[in-house]
Amino acid sequence: MLGVCLLITMPLEWMGRGVYRRGPELARAVTPVLLVLVVWDVVAILRGHWSFHPEATTGVTIGGVLPIEEVLFFLAIPICALLTYEAVQERSERWLPNG
Repeated sequence: MLGVCLLITMPLEWMGRGVYRRGPELARAVTPVLLVLVVWDVVAILRGHWSFHPEATTGVTIGGVLPIEEVLFFLAIPICALLTYEAVQERSERWLPNG
């Protein structure tokens, strides 16, 4: 599903200012979000606030706690959001009279 999200938003790379072409900026934008959400999830899992059903994950975990799918989610969805934002920003500048 995450791959589908990335695939669907891939054309936005060329409609906007290029998210993937600005690797260091992409990393600076996604890394803080990734770190905060990974820590949040790990703490919640360790405290027993939530868990992941084994049949819904591959069984591959990070640190024996966090399913890899959760980390990939924290990467893929912000990238899709950035692709969408940049494409809309680029297009809106063309549409607005003083843009």
